[in-house]
Parts: sequence; C-alpha cells; structure tokens
Amino acid sequence: MPRIALHPDQPFSLDQTLGCGQVFRWNHMPDGSWTGVVEGQVIRCRQKGRTLSFTGAGETFVRHYFSLDLDLLAILDSVDRDPFIHEAIGECQGLRLIRQPPWECLCSYICATNTNIPAIRRRVATIAQQFGDAIEDGDTTFYSFPDPLRISCTGTVSSLAECRLGYRQPYVFKTACDTAARDSWAETIDALPYEEARRELMKFPGIGPKAADCVLLFAFQKFEAFPVDVWIRRLMREHYLPALPQDTALTGREYDEIRAFARKHFGMYCGIAQEYIYAAREDSKT
Repeated sequence: MPRIALHPDQPFSLDQTLGCGQVFRWNHMPDGSWTGVVEGQVIRCRQKGRTLSFTGAGETFVRHYFSLDLDLLAILDSVDRDPFIHEAIGECQGLRLIRQPPWECLCSYICATNTNIPAIRRRVATIAQQFGDAIEDGDTTFYSFPDPLRISCTGTVSSLAECRLGYRQPYVFKTACDTAARDSWAETIDALPYEEARRELMKFPGIGPKAADCVLLFAFQKFEAFPVDVWIRRLMREHYLPALPQDTALTGREYDEIRAFARKHFGMYCGIAQEYIYAAREDSKT
C-alpha cells in the first residue's frame, strides 16, 4: 500500500477531515480505515500516526484532494483570535478542507438543503447508483458520481423520482441541464472573485446563500466563504454577536451580518474557521 509521510509540522487528521460532514461519499470502516469514491476511483485510506496509507489513486491526487500542500499551521494561527475558536482548533486539530469535484459538490449541496447528513448521504448515493457507472471492486459494487449530462439527457425531471429528492428533484434536474450546457461553468466560477462567484452560483436552481458558500469553500477553495446554518448562527450569537435574534428563521440580512463579521474577525481564511467551529459544535448541543 503506498504511503505518504506527513510533515511533522503540518497537522492532518484523516478522521476529522472525512468525519466532519463536508463530504458525503466516504465510509468509516470497522478496521479504522476510510473508503470513498472520488472521480470514478474507489479510494481506501488509513492514517497511523504521521503516515497516510492509501490505494486506488496516485500520490499526487491524494495530496491535492486532502489539501496537504496548504500550510495549515499558518492558516490556523491566523484565525486563532479568541478563546472560542482556539478551543475549536484544539478539539479538531488536523481537520483539512477537501478539494471536491465541482459538479458533485454542487449537486450534493442542492441535496443538502433543509435536511441532515444521513439523508444527504442517501440521496447522493442513490443519484450515483441510478445514473453513475458501476465499479466492481472485489465483492463490492461502487458507483461513480454521474456527470450532469447523464441526468439531463434523460429529458425529464421524473427520471430522478427513484432518488427520493423531494422538492429538490427539479432543482437537481434543471441544474444538471444548465451545467451540461455550459462546459466551462466551473472554470468561470473559479476565475471570479468571491462575491461575483457567489452571485453566479446562486443563479442555479436550488442554490441559495448557504449552498453557494459551501460550494465556493469546498469545491473552489474560496476561503472567505462562510456558510451559515442554524448551528453556526447559534454559535455566532452565543460567542460573537449577542444581538442576533434567537429561534427565528435566518434572514438574508442576518446571514450577511454574520459573514461580514466573520471576514473581519477571522480574516481571509474565515471559511476554515467556520469548518472548525462547525466540527466542534457537539459540545454546544447540550
């Protein structure tokens, strides 16, 4: 099994990275390893100390996918500006943002609206099973995530019915059609500054402010994106913005207030701060 010797001065935790809820097609196995399907490859990874072992992909791909080229220590030092984020960094040490394939990320976060992670995982897995290619790996069949043309070429939104997407069904279909018709959509988004890219993404059906920020953060590494959901708003209210309303629907104005504060307080890597705050949220549920 190929191995990567992790740099002693650069934190990395495979469990924190794959278990924090940013991706939906990885499974934690009983032996402690992780198995996932990325860009048509069945990848298995295991971390033991400062060694990352893997199969199914090349070293260059693995390093890029897990953002092992980023100076995470310097980034975390830059956002470590108060006791609350300092504690979150300590609890989730080594969490890195994954560089996700843009279309899969876009489709996944349409499926992620107003639901929980197990439901998102089921929806994304069903889309892959219905429209992707089968990948035989030993006694197990995996499925690649389909490109948008596979969905749009069916010609009807009802083709997604078996995926049980609910109200998201027409959004996935129309966005698949739109992206299939624009081969360079991802390159266009990538080249735009954050605010312009955000507005462009929100033109896709089913992509609101939070989904747009998730896609910009996870697929395009625009680290100034700061996704806000009910948990993030609650934590930001408790620790930074006490004037925010409590137990009411999140408004666009409040969302913009939170992300503006985060950009000013945490700096250009506020999106990484967000992921640490989100991953450490369990302590705030009691």
